[in-house]
Amino acid sequence: MERRRLFILILGASLLFVFLRSIGWPPGQDDGLTQVMYVIDGDTIVVEGGQQVRYIGIDTPEITRGDIQCYGEEATERNKELVAGKRVLLVPDITDRDKYDRLLRYVYVDETFVNRSLIESGHARTLYIEPDTRYYAFFADAQERAKTTGLGLWSACR
Repeated sequence: MERRRLFILILGASLLFVFLRSIGWPPGQDDGLTQVMYVIDGDTIVVEGGQQVRYIGIDTPEITRGDIQCYGEEATERNKELVAGKRVLLVPDITDRDKYDRLLRYVYVDETFVNRSLIESGHARTLYIEPDTRYYAFFADAQERAKTTGLGLWSACR
């Protein structure tokens, strides 16, 4: 009988914990998410506090360095669709910042891995820069499928 009471007590406490977390308790606890303030281009955003974030492992055509590269505007628009005005999870690899003092991060919106999503849709290419290569093979696989099927920049920028 005592084991049954203990089981019910643990089950009740677990359910209470899950319920409280679902309503945002405890208040003020950091959920690890940050607000996207605006999108600079296909692989760079600005988050709350004014910090620029450069996506790790991908490269999109430029729109900000004096000339607009093929598929740059489309990549920027796709990035806006994915992250603009949303709360994102920023995940580091090895290197914290690049030479321009931008945070280097993998970016997630809900269940969407933004870095990979941009490659899958043909809006980005893989970018291999050591030591930040945790998902390189994962990205390369997505790029090969996009390239083979002629998605996005793979057919538009010949």
